[in-house]
This record gives sequence, structure tokens and C-alpha cells, in this order.
Amino acid sequence: MSDNNKLMTGILILAAGVIILLGKWGVFSFLGKALWPLILLVPGILLHIWVISRRASAELLLPAGILVIYSILFFIGIIGGWTFLFYRLWPAFILGIAVGLFEYYAYSPQRQSGMLLMAIVLAAASIFLLGWSLFAFSFVYLLAIIMIAAGIWLIVNRGDSRRIW
Repeated sequence: MSDNNKLMTGILILAAGVIILLGKWGVFSFLGKALWPLILLVPGILLHIWVISRRASAELLLPAGILVIYSILFFIGIIGGWTFLFYRLWPAFILGIAVGLFEYYAYSPQRQSGMLLMAIVLAAASIFLLGWSLFAFSFVYLLAIIMIAAGIWLIVNRGDSRRIW
């Protein structure tokens, strides 16, 4: 066996040993659990690149936007926990559809006003519901404080004949 063959064989055996050891330590299972949203992110980015480079039609931006937003949400689910994602961030799934519609509207050669309206309505609903689900507990406190302040203001100014309105 020549020296080059011995070197290549040694490198292959060393690499195989390292891969087996990392597999036994659970590195690959962690990567599989943590990086699987890349399966959605990579095609979403590729679809964007194809449309921008004029190799594909603008209709592909609808699924591209959805794939990118959903992959980001799934990364958040991995980091923050699935309960948090589905309990608090579920309206962001609607936002993915709104982003896809808006991208299609913005890049399409024939603009359809109904599509822009639908994208805006879905985005507004998603943002409202997202704010509601994230800050609902705080919103109740804010509402209570506003009502207390308004009540105090009405009690203090009840005998005042000046008109503020």
C-alpha cells in the first residue's frame, strides 16, 4: 500500500470513528431535533431567489413566504417550547399567509387589489390576535387601571362646572 493510500485510509477510518462517537453522544439526534425547520426554510429561500432572478413566476412567492414564516415559527417552538408556540403564537400562522399574499401582490406583474386587501386584513387580524394572546393578561390590568383613573377623574371633577369636552 502506498503512503497516499495509507493516508486516505487513515483519514477515512478516523472520520468514521469520530462520526460513530458523535452519534453515540447524541449530537446527530440533537441536530435533527433542532434543525429540522431548515427543511422548510431552505425551499422558501430558494423559491424567493428563483422568483427574484426571473427563473420562476411570482405565484411561487405565496408558498415561499408561508414556508419562511412557518420555519421561523418552528425555530421559536424549538427554542421557547411548543406549548408557548401553540398557546401564544398561533396567530402568527395567519401572518405567514398574509406575508405570502403580500409578496405575491408586490411582485406580480398584474396587480389585484383584492389580494392586497386580503393580505392587509389577514395581517391586521394576525397582529391583533397575536397582541391579544401575548398581552391579554397585561391588557386586563391596563383596562382596570384606565377604568380606575377614569372613575377617580369623574369623582374629583363632579362639582366642576367647566366643560372640558
